Amino acid sequence: MDKKIAVLPGDGIGKEIVTGAISVLEVIAEKFGHTFKFDFARIGGEAIDQDQTPLPAETVQKCKSSDAILLGAVGGPKWDQNPPEMRPEKGLLAIRKELGLFANLRPVQAFSSLADASTLKREVIENVDLMIVRELTGGIYFGAPRERRVDENGKQMAVDTMTYTNEEIERIIRKGFELAAVRNKKLTSVDKANVLETSRVWREIAIEVAKDYPEVELEHMLVDNAAMQLIRNPKQFDVMVTENMFGDILSDEASMLTGSLGMLPSASLSAEGPGLYEPCHGSAPDIAGQNKANPLATILSAAMMLKYSFNLLKEGDIIEQAVQQVLEKGHRTADLAAGTDTVLSTDQMVEQVINEIKGICESVTMSANS
Repeated sequence: MDKKIAVLPGDGIGKEIVTGAISVLEVIAEKFGHTFKFDFARIGGEAIDQDQTPLPAETVQKCKSSDAILLGAVGGPKWDQNPPEMRPEKGLLAIRKELGLFANLRPVQAFSSLADASTLKREVIENVDLMIVRELTGGIYFGAPRERRVDENGKQMAVDTMTYTNEEIERIIRKGFELAAVRNKKLTSVDKANVLETSRVWREIAIEVAKDYPEVELEHMLVDNAAMQLIRNPKQFDVMVTENMFGDILSDEASMLTGSLGMLPSASLSAEGPGLYEPCHGSAPDIAGQNKANPLATILSAAMMLKYSFNLLKEGDIIEQAVQQVLEKGHRTADLAAGTDTVLSTDQMVEQVINEIKGICESVTMSANS
């Protein structure tokens, strides 16, 4: 299989973690006879510095002509004082909109070997396996007007607008049902229907779409309760579907179930066209260039790419198995380390994952030949 992957390293630790994921993909390509061509482009702060825009037209074109996109992270204090249209995060929002990446999938799996890295009790997080489905191209992040202004009394004020069309709501809820149907057949729709009109429409549409998926149990949950339940009893959830801002907050909260935000991968999918794969964490500029970053979320994002964009299920499973084996053997980057754990660098952790992949592939080959 020949595939072209657009690579957007971005800012901060983005370059380090993306380099690690590419190394893993190259090993998979070698072991399974695939060819992955990597086409690099700029986004975020780096693009602002070199192209005077957080999302150059060339980057958009490279993404559209690729089979999938691997992204590192964007942002940093260097650009905090820039006007809104020249902030790195604007590039991230823009690429999602340009490519129609409306569905953000964030799997949350609690690794038993990392139970002690979480601040939560082992019995709360053990065996947690849920999927957060976040609407990604609508809501308050994209609504208009979005501005600062003076009201009729001369007072300074700011306005952000949450806007959703029925179509935007239906397609993301349907995606949630589709995923729940092949998992444990339970969908939790998260909203704020007791206060927000958009949420009331959201709930009405969820009830209507549910008629097409009679095998899936639908429950509604207010977002404040969902935030509490996610920590109190996360094993009650299978698939959670919610709007843009709620999903942003809840998925970061869910990182505590895994022990670190450095463990959460994500996939952003469109109705058609290339998907974008990135870790859920930020650019961590305080450790950029120090070879300290945890590359596992990016490596797991690459595994999602193989599965969701290329239908290479076996190859994706092997990467996920390799990561699990690395953790079970006690290998840790600084964000996961505790007590007497030996802390590995970014490069060392990548090397450990690659070693496990090679071992798994050799084991499979020997079994096939025996």
